[in-house]
Amino acid sequence: MRITLDGWKAGARARASEWNRTEYVRSVQGWKAMSSKQSRGYKYEIATWKINKNIPHGHRICAEVTGYEERMPCVTIKR
Repeated sequence: MRITLDGWKAGARARASEWNRTEYVRSVQGWKAMSSKQSRGYKYEIATWKINKNIPHGHRICAEVTGYEERMPCVTIKR
């Protein structure tokens, strides 16, 4: 799983969490400091994880970034 954030934000941290509809289930991967990167003049923050967990069908894995609580992109698990 890869989480990216536009621009460089000092102290940005990210985590991956599991949700069932609108209910928080658990943290899939804990909070992690994001790394600053630059490619072709484009600056961004990035955090990556391997997800080696069994996620039930229909649940969602969502990306959370500190300071951006209003934005939480998710993917729905389909089996």
